[in-house]
Amino acid sequence: MASDVSPPPMAWRYCGNQVKLWREHAGVTRERLADEAGYGYETVKSMEQGRRRPTQRLLQVADGLCGAQGKLTAAEAFLAPEKYPTYAREYMRYEAEAIAVNWYESQYIPGLLQSEPYVRTLLSSHWPPLDEETLAERVAARLERQLMLDNGTRSFSFVVEESALRSFSDPEAHREQLRTLLARGRARNITIQVMPADRGLHPGLHGPFVLLETAEHQHLVYEEGQTTGILYAEPARVSIVMRRHDMITRQALGPEESARFIDDLAERS
Repeated sequence: MASDVSPPPMAWRYCGNQVKLWREHAGVTRERLADEAGYGYETVKSMEQGRRRPTQRLLQVADGLCGAQGKLTAAEAFLAPEKYPTYAREYMRYEAEAIAVNWYESQYIPGLLQSEPYVRTLLSSHWPPLDEETLAERVAARLERQLMLDNGTRSFSFVVEESALRSFSDPEAHREQLRTLLARGRARNITIQVMPADRGLHPGLHGPFVLLETAEHQHLVYEEGQTTGILYAEPARVSIVMRRHDMITRQALGPEESARFIDDLAERS
């Protein structure tokens, strides 16, 4: 139950290869296609090799240049941007069905609690940059995930480091994010705690994680890095994280004190 960096989707590779085959059959050079589409040579090469998603613009230009008569533009329906990074898809399936989600986050506001401006600003800082279509799809997908919070029969617990509550470039978006946390924290099935900076060393310094409990009462842990994510259910490993989570919640501010802390930050921001 582990996932690493996966190869590009098969649809990317197939459609990119079709562009290449049509281009070569029509005697169109890659340089000309890149120039007509307004892309660099290496960008078109990456799309043809399936390392990057062939864009609607490339398909339209290639279709016209190569006389494909709609056979290349027909691929657009199969190239819709993915809602989530490849390495996170398995986790998303389990999260959607979990009866309990316990999340510790050190750098960012947890995704399930992010306001729309926060989501957009965060994803806009992605490197390499996401294209506009993918960015819009990822923003919509993250906000759609948050609908699960409205299910009062599921429980959600979040512990967020103080630094994550302070570091944000847009003051107005920052205030809206803090107000979103306060509003979410009033729900009876949601607990939000702040780990203040003055706590010093604590078990959360090992890194962020999410603990899930399934309807069958299986416990899983998800950990994510910059380019990879891992979901595991081995009892011994899960037990370690559960004990860490218990220590973290003990050292963090209680829910009411955390709400006052966040409210104070919102007033002063």
